[in-house]
Amino acid sequence: MSNEKVMNRWLVVVGAILIQLALGAIYAWSVFTKPLVDAGWTKVQTQIVFALGLAFFAIVMVFAGKKLNSWGPRTLAIAGGLVLGAGYLLAGLVGGTNFTALAVLIGVVGGSGIGLGYVVPIAVGMRWFPDKKGMITGLAVAGFGFGAMGWVKLAGEWGNLIRDMGLSNTFTMYGIAFAAMVVIGGLVMVFPPDGWKPEGWAGETGAGGAAASSVNFESGEMLRTPQFYMIWLTFLFGASAGLMSIGLMKLYPMQALQANGLDEASASAVAGTAMAVFFSLANGLGRIGWGVLSDKLGRKPSIVIMSAVQGVTVLAFTFMAGTPALLYIGATLIGFNFGGNFALFPAITADTFGTKNVGNNYPFVFLSYGVGGIVGPIMGGVLGDMGNFPLAFTICGVACLVGAVLTGMVKKPSRA
Repeated sequence: MSNEKVMNRWLVVVGAILIQLALGAIYAWSVFTKPLVDAGWTKVQTQIVFALGLAFFAIVMVFAGKKLNSWGPRTLAIAGGLVLGAGYLLAGLVGGTNFTALAVLIGVVGGSGIGLGYVVPIAVGMRWFPDKKGMITGLAVAGFGFGAMGWVKLAGEWGNLIRDMGLSNTFTMYGIAFAAMVVIGGLVMVFPPDGWKPEGWAGETGAGGAAASSVNFESGEMLRTPQFYMIWLTFLFGASAGLMSIGLMKLYPMQALQANGLDEASASAVAGTAMAVFFSLANGLGRIGWGVLSDKLGRKPSIVIMSAVQGVTVLAFTFMAGTPALLYIGATLIGFNFGGNFALFPAITADTFGTKNVGNNYPFVFLSYGVGGIVGPIMGGVLGDMGNFPLAFTICGVACLVGAVLTGMVKKPSRA
């Protein structure tokens, strides 16, 4: 079967990146919040739309994982693109600045489209690249991170779409672009033939020379293992720390920089650069960097190192935030490690519970990200309102260190 003529597997990489560039739309929501507030929305309303998008992204992803084999990856990806595109297109045509319409069309419908499509490039990529699971996952999800920055800049200062075309037309144009990119990328989302292996590859072995799981666990079996909960909690702690930092990356450093003598305008510029440049770029690069590194070090050691470094950095951030140079270093490290989560956790799910069912199993692990999206930012906001930003970073830093210990304890599961 290994000699059977099949398509070039690198086409899957191109399709995966194209899909994830479009799905990164969820993180581009921030560019629309100020115009909506100017149009009469409250800040809470803008966050409700974003929260709905994250919630339906995570929830629908579980459904997508269950349908991956019966629908097929190509159909599932195309369906995700059409649903995502329809949400934004209709938001532009009938929503405008209407809160209820945008909450439903962008939050619920758009988030559901992302949830349908997100797992496809990961599952397909791992089947085509069993010899480079970390690398392929990192490349696939890097598009998600970089796409967010691109859509923000296109609507904002680079393309000035919102200024020149208005919100409604920008939503419409984005809807068409999202659908087209995911549909085109989805055309190459097919599994390799049964029994296919990359030329010269000896067989299923784990990263760093460790033996990979020879057993493919079904989701129900996986949920009954302690390993699942150790991995789930580690991802929860890492996601909470990263998402809390995203929410506070400008607000808290501005406060710390001003306390150290910078005027408000200078503090705003420095903090904005930390978030928009250092954190954002590192977030995308971390997905590739940690993915490639994990193919050499092993998934478990990589997550232990990543979580430990993240824990120390988040703990130290309260001392770094008030000094521009240290702030940039802190933002880079936090962003790099936060991005690494999205490359390493799909891969360790495959290594631990089997590659065959990773499309079904990873969505359950990814639910920890949805919980982290609630816990981290809300805790940061509540403690910030109490005037105690440092405590939020301390809690998240300690949690990441606990996650490093938990993952270090993970052993290969076995059926009774």
